[in-house]
Amino acid sequence: MPDVLKSVLVPIHREGWPFIGIFLAVTIVLGWLWTPLLVPGGILTAWCTYFFRNPDRVTPTAGGLIVSPADGVVQMIEAAPPPAELEMGPAPLTRVSVFMNVFNVHVNRIPTDGTITGLSYRPGKFLNASLDKASIDNERQSVRMTTAQGHDIAFVQIAGLVARRILCTLKTHQAVRAGERFGMIRFGSRVDVYLPDGVAPRVCVGQLCVAGETVLADLTAGGIPAAQGAVR
Repeated sequence: MPDVLKSVLVPIHREGWPFIGIFLAVTIVLGWLWTPLLVPGGILTAWCTYFFRNPDRVTPTAGGLIVSPADGVVQMIEAAPPPAELEMGPAPLTRVSVFMNVFNVHVNRIPTDGTITGLSYRPGKFLNASLDKASIDNERQSVRMTTAQGHDIAFVQIAGLVARRILCTLKTHQAVRAGERFGMIRFGSRVDVYLPDGVAPRVCVGQLCVAGETVLADLTAGGIPAAQGAVR
């Protein structure tokens, strides 16, 4: 029973409490005006609480692993230059895009051990985050870091169709560890990870990822081909 309660009663991110309070207050007012409105109001309040859940994760600690910074589905894996504002050059790198829908946990996590070397916020549009052009056109928070093994990688929080706030608590020169929380995006969005040149992804398109747990790539596994998947 304690394990069941622990899996259901997960912590709530502090960003969520004002929204939960608003949803609850509106539900009470609607119920006072017309009692049957308590039902849809209660459902929406429960969803809001569920959206802001902030569970613990078990992160693999082996050196050189890059873990998913977000819960969700691997939407795309393709070659693309990292955001120009990070000054990592124009050469295309393998980009792994993890799309979060409104039912995923939206707390984002550091993909690997290292040091933050660059941060850049760019305002933009709010296109559907599953579209390829969202990486260029949408509002985003870009992060550059040097891994413990000396590789440069980038990860980018991208706002989506209904996302209207990107939260990132990182600072330049900050030392970070894989799996640590660093921010969130509200209400449906995407996180891109740009792998170092020559590093193959260990996930495939359509695969479900768990932030802080699913291994996207292994910096120490040179020469291993990209992962392949099949629906079964």
